[in-house]
Amino acid sequence: MENERRKPYLYEAILSFGFLIAIMAASISIYEADPHIPMLVGTLFAALIAVKIGYSWDEIQTSMFDGIYQALQAIIILAIIGVLIGVWLLAGVVPSMIYYGLGILKPSIFLVATVIICSITSLATGTSWGTTGTIGIALMGIAQGLGIPAPIAAGAIISGAYFGDKMSPLSDTTNLAPAVAGTDVFTHVKFMLPSTLISYGITLGIFLFIGFKFSGEGTDFSAIETIRTGIVSSFKISPLLLIPPIAVIVSIAFKVPAIPGITIGIIIGAIEAIIFQGANLGNLLTASFSGFVSETGVEMIDKLLTAGGLQAMMFSISLTIIAMMFGGIMEKTGQLEVIVGALIKRIKSVTGLITATILTCLFSNATMPEQYISIVIPGRMYASAYKERGLHPKTLSNALEASGTLTSALIPWNTCGVFMKGILGVSALQYGKWAFFNYLTPIIVILLSFTGLTVAKLNKDNI
Repeated sequence: MENERRKPYLYEAILSFGFLIAIMAASISIYEADPHIPMLVGTLFAALIAVKIGYSWDEIQTSMFDGIYQALQAIIILAIIGVLIGVWLLAGVVPSMIYYGLGILKPSIFLVATVIICSITSLATGTSWGTTGTIGIALMGIAQGLGIPAPIAAGAIISGAYFGDKMSPLSDTTNLAPAVAGTDVFTHVKFMLPSTLISYGITLGIFLFIGFKFSGEGTDFSAIETIRTGIVSSFKISPLLLIPPIAVIVSIAFKVPAIPGITIGIIIGAIEAIIFQGANLGNLLTASFSGFVSETGVEMIDKLLTAGGLQAMMFSISLTIIAMMFGGIMEKTGQLEVIVGALIKRIKSVTGLITATILTCLFSNATMPEQYISIVIPGRMYASAYKERGLHPKTLSNALEASGTLTSALIPWNTCGVFMKGILGVSALQYGKWAFFNYLTPIIVILLSFTGLTVAKLNKDNI
């Protein structure tokens, strides 16, 4: 006998989220387990709650499929980024970037330069993933040669990459947030400028200060020469090998979609692997699937340059699929909507509403770990509340972007956090406190709401 479908009770929705958070926290912090199975168990529990409130298995299954469908683009990008890294390592693209970078960057300015380089790249491409997957991996190699700890370097890379991802009109999230809130992308970007530039300026200042610690005599410059010598002995180095990353940046900057844009970089890299390194089709296929294996004889280099391949990204891909199964159930059965509805009733001030929006996006990134969901669902839930209080939609879109986009990389099991670990080799638990831009921006948006800089009233002139 089928149950009559009903709206979930508040305690049922809280139970689903609470169970997921509890099992994820226990599994990762106590047993140091990978997040996949805990996330799957949490998904099954959410499905049981869905059955309890009257949904059939076919409906639950469809909701999971719908959730996975929303992440298909992210899954494809994960796959081709793995291929790209393997091919670029084989071709000598990444080694060339590291070689030249080690010859130019100095320890004292490296962190600030890293933030700016990644900011420009991400602004031009609109993708934090593409930036960290190309420029980021080279900068991590340079940081190693300069004696800068990997978590600090990763924090600088992510801060810069997400600045561009947040502000670029080419970014998916920069277009998604205003679309959900009910405004246009250019109004959205312009309104984000004050809070974003303040947090960005603070971030640069902090990294400049930290950089001075690595400018003294304690820096091991011999390690730089060891890496450069080892690279030259194993790869043919040429400025022409910088063409693939430039091609990716240019193609996406000219509004070529991300997937074909990255594919262009793979194709050019494959051609250069044949020309410069004497690779054959078999080498290319192996590097694309299994990754590149460095055999320079220098442990530091081999550890750094043995990476990439489709197979290496399966950790991230499988977690993305499971996470989106959970997200699909929670969205379709209205469990998140119940919680947000209860919150709105208790919010009295505009600052309180903005704070609730930011915290909900953070909560969504932690429990339905995908930044797109963490923008869309809170955006849908809070849109009417902002309108009822006479607030312009850009007030909402700014809050969504500040938290939904930026906090995603701070959650270890979020698709963004997983991707960053897979690319940079450092977990969110390690780089999180150094990703200043990502957690300062939401705080500054809240603080500036007291001054009115992140609050815009709705009137007849700006509808």
